[in-house]
Amino acid sequence: MRVVVVGGGWAGLAAAVELCHHDIHVTLIEAAPQLGGRARAVTRGGVVFDNGQHLFIGAYREVLRLISLVGVAEEQVFLRRPLQWLMRHPGAPTVAITAPRLPAPLHMAWALLRARGYHFSERRAALRACARVLRPPATAGDITVAAWLQQSRQPQRVIDTLWSPLCLAALNTPIEQASAEVFVRVLRDAFLQRRADSDLLIPRCDLGAVFPTPAAAFIRGRGGRIHLGERVSALLSDGACITGVRTRHDDYPAEQVILAVPPDSSAALLADHPTLASLIAPLAALGKQAICTAYLRYAPGLPLTAPMTGLAGGLGQWLFDLTVMDKPGWVAVVISGPGRHLAMDNDNLLKTLVAEIAVLWPGSACYQDGFVIREKRATFSCEAEVNARRAASRTALAGCWLAGDHTATGYPSTLEGAVRSGVSCAREIITLPNGAKQR
Repeated sequence: MRVVVVGGGWAGLAAAVELCHHDIHVTLIEAAPQLGGRARAVTRGGVVFDNGQHLFIGAYREVLRLISLVGVAEEQVFLRRPLQWLMRHPGAPTVAITAPRLPAPLHMAWALLRARGYHFSERRAALRACARVLRPPATAGDITVAAWLQQSRQPQRVIDTLWSPLCLAALNTPIEQASAEVFVRVLRDAFLQRRADSDLLIPRCDLGAVFPTPAAAFIRGRGGRIHLGERVSALLSDGACITGVRTRHDDYPAEQVILAVPPDSSAALLADHPTLASLIAPLAALGKQAICTAYLRYAPGLPLTAPMTGLAGGLGQWLFDLTVMDKPGWVAVVISGPGRHLAMDNDNLLKTLVAEIAVLWPGSACYQDGFVIREKRATFSCEAEVNARRAASRTALAGCWLAGDHTATGYPSTLEGAVRSGVSCAREIITLPNGAKQR
């Protein structure tokens, strides 16, 4: 069986790795000159950074399984720490939530009961919301996270310092638009099933070394082929079944084709096939959300007490200490979703973030320099009812599959969602009779 994977992001790489692991011939075609998609390495001043700061958690089971499969030890690329939620706000007590080593969901109940920075009524309200996550929804249909929080009677301070930043971090969509259905699934899977699922996994190296580079070596080592800098311009079919793909350089025959590319790219490739016309409008309807990451260098360095610190009340949302990545003095400030920062130029954005940090850590370090990376289409917009608009991996054209975090995984736009989608396509293909098309 010949399989072509279109797209060398984490979804495409996951599909290719899973297929190669089962001795299926794979050709992976990526339009960019490097693998990794929206989670790739960039070089500034001779130093390697990620195109955006990412955080992994213990619930990323498929990511952890695949990096192990391609020969990467978790401790080699991640610093694993129990959940520690620190949220600093100028002029207000720091909120600190630390998960003890107790079985789930007791560890979260204890963490919220012992949370610093909240009154007892606020801790009780947060616990009430967690208890609601464990119960099936009382009504059918999706609502916004803001509406769900209102139903759960959450105080505004708990929303501002816990639920809203958690929603932005997980769904990259503000609570006023975000899907409660997706948010509740994230809460259940990340915090209420296994204690280790809530662990924070801080990358020790750039993301290219975590998965894309070893995945490429794994694919090539098992006879797979990878073509970089080559864009697929058309899907080939006989009207009922896929027969391959076309690029500017060549035609690649295949019995199975996995499209692991962004929604707009998928829609463009599907447009010439009447069988797939019903997929185009839902793909085009998926909105997009941005993520900005500012990398700042301080001397001698900020006096941080945790690898990750939340920032409330300003533009910056999360601050990551890059010392663990062997970049002493460097921090990454992440801003997810929409906001006035999108209209600011990079110099003014850096000045604003530096001023916000100076208020929280006054006189502790001297800012040296920095730069901003903007991913304008970092994720799909995970709005209420979005699951009803997400495409399944199997399409009406036999042999044609869709992968990517935007497909019907039930998860938000995360690397775990992307990897799961690729693995799901691969496993369906693996179960087909050799050379057969899916029906």
